[in-house]
Amino acid sequence: MTNAEILAKLKEKYPDAVVDVPELIDFTVVVEPGVLAEAAAFLRDECGLDYMADVTAVDRPERFEVVYHLYSIKDQTPEPFVLKVYLEDKENPTVASVTPLWKGADFQEREVYDLMGIRFEGHPDLKRIMLWEGFPGHPLRKDFENRTFTFKELAPTRPTEPDKV
Repeated sequence: MTNAEILAKLKEKYPDAVVDVPELIDFTVVVEPGVLAEAAAFLRDECGLDYMADVTAVDRPERFEVVYHLYSIKDQTPEPFVLKVYLEDKENPTVASVTPLWKGADFQEREVYDLMGIRFEGHPDLKRIMLWEGFPGHPLRKDFENRTFTFKELAPTRPTEPDKV
């Protein structure tokens, strides 16, 4: 099935869900954040996009974009079907987790959460994966103050060392 055919099926199933089909290098479809989980399940189950290669995010001045690259292992699709959602609320960016659909999204969603601060509702274990809980901010956000923190500044945010036996 071609990406254009997949888009047609997606529009037929969810007529109001497709927000944009921007002309980019890879075939890209933007859907409403509220239907992401349903649309992703439809793409996996009905359109054969059974492999999610990655989840990432982009910090634009006006919004965050969460990006998923989907493929069909069965049909050996050479080009990705790129699925995106726009998150306008930069103070509390939240979208549904696709980990229940693709187990490979687990650590990738945690990485996006850790570095960008985007919460994935329904994620089985959403916690920081690279930095410790309590680290101030999310380093890949454009508004992150990129500076070196002193050990003294970070000490209150670090976990305490367990008692030695």
